Amino acid sequence: KQWYQRRVAITAGTAADKFKEIGEVYEILADDDKRKTYDRHGEEGVKNMQQGGGHDPFANFFGHFGFGQQQEEQREYKGSDVVVDLFVTLEELYLGNFVTIKRDRPTFEETSGTRQCNCRMEMKTHMTGPGSFQMTQHRVCDQCPNLRQAIETEELELEIEPGMLDGMTQRFSGKGEPHMEGEPGDLYFKVKTIRHNIFERKGDDLYTNLTISLQEALVGFDMTLSHLDGHGVDIKREKVTWPGAIIMKKEKSTDCDSALIPLL
Repeated sequence: KQWYQRRVAITAGTAADKFKEIGEVYEILADDDKRKTYDRHGEEGVKNMQQGGGHDPFANFFGHFGFGQQQEEQREYKGSDVVVDLFVTLEELYLGNFVTIKRDRPTFEETSGTRQCNCRMEMKTHMTGPGSFQMTQHRVCDQCPNLRQAIETEELELEIEPGMLDGMTQRFSGKGEPHMEGEPGDLYFKVKTIRHNIFERKGDDLYTNLTISLQEALVGFDMTLSHLDGHGVDIKREKVTWPGAIIMKKEKSTDCDSALIPLL
């Protein structure tokens, strides 16, 4: 326990005046600007500085020394967030998909007995005699049901929206790590694109390499490339094709709300 004691001489007729005077003195000593003003201009300078401020030095004195009951602000606890990589294919990012994930989640469940919880420090002030006050600090706890660790199996359904980008997350509130004194954290699934054998995604564009013969490079070629959803993309060129040349074919998405993914 930590305790502080201060004695103030009080008579019946001057109690309020004495405390107000002490409060004003304390306020000046505690404030660097007011203390400097007092040193230079005296009490009148401090009064001029306070005009219009509406400050109550009497309340300030009691607030700092803890007369009456003061309580430490209660801290809010929360479990840690969990981030899980969600590996998806380019086909899923192009067409969209629903995925069901089964996972074992740590949690707490009630058991027999009680435990201390919501512990905090409280300040209490007692009058020990005429003009004498004593302030003590106490640790106060509530009584809560006892808890034990458990594993809960659950199924979560995720929607892979067409056009989602690498690194995007989906949040499930309260599905993260538990905390005995507060709410559980959140669970995040982070999109990770699996490397494709044919296409490479860059933003909303798809890139692929085409291998052609020397004759096709000189006189042109006509071929069909299978897209991510299986439909054919006709690629036709009737002039010389240099190595590294880029041919762009604009292809609309199968979903009007998803991003347009041109095929290069």
